[in-house]
Amino acid sequence: MLLTLLVSLLVLSVAATEEDGALPRLTDTKAAQAFVDSAEVVVIGFLEGEESHGYQELVAAAKKVDSVPVAICSVKEVWADYNISSDTITLFRKADDFQENLVLSEAKKLEVDGLVNFITINEVRYITEYNQVTAVGLFQSEVKSHLLLFANRGTKEYSKLKKRLGALAPEFTGKFLFVLINGAVKSNSRAMGFFGLKSEDLPRVGIYDSFSDGKWLLPEGEISTERVRDFCQSFLRGDLKEEKQAGAETKTEL
Repeated sequence: MLLTLLVSLLVLSVAATEEDGALPRLTDTKAAQAFVDSAEVVVIGFLEGEESHGYQELVAAAKKVDSVPVAICSVKEVWADYNISSDTITLFRKADDFQENLVLSEAKKLEVDGLVNFITINEVRYITEYNQVTAVGLFQSEVKSHLLLFANRGTKEYSKLKKRLGALAPEFTGKFLFVLINGAVKSNSRAMGFFGLKSEDLPRVGIYDSFSDGKWLLPEGEISTERVRDFCQSFLRGDLKEEKQAGAETKTEL
């Protein structure tokens, strides 16, 4: 009896239909907040119904970007909790406590590929691998300080350090975006050159502040959680401002 009741409550709060590609339906605030908290990046379509402009496009986009959970909410009482007043597709991300609204009435043209781009460009995670797509979301963020891990994919340190710094990143939500730059990718040579680094110098950790265009390198040595935490905290306190900045190249863009 108790099991039946629990199942019934679950169905009432988060329901899905095969017609919409099995996207969860969020029917109350508790379910919506649980969904937002369930992953580093999620998308909710605040849409009145299946006939809404953008509904089918969102369903199709969700199938193409399976790394990001997508749900539908048609309950306007829930919309108000997120300051939504009309049909809107919203991306939530934890790395910088960010909410990006795509108001459909303001979209001149809405296509599946456009929604895929909207999601992937803004898919900034606790530790985000730098490339031409993610760079847009990183530099559009209100968080202007980036903790950079330069490492060569395929080396024994790569996965270990990515996991280590990814676990540290939540401590600095809203203060730093943690970014992984793969030194084995030729297109990343400019970013490394900005710090005076070459592939053979890696792994290294640096800080880039896009507001001041300042850059600093963590001195060589073990890249431990404690050293990186202290490095970040020193920057936030202003202790690094008087240090000689690393690298010699004039910046154009990373």
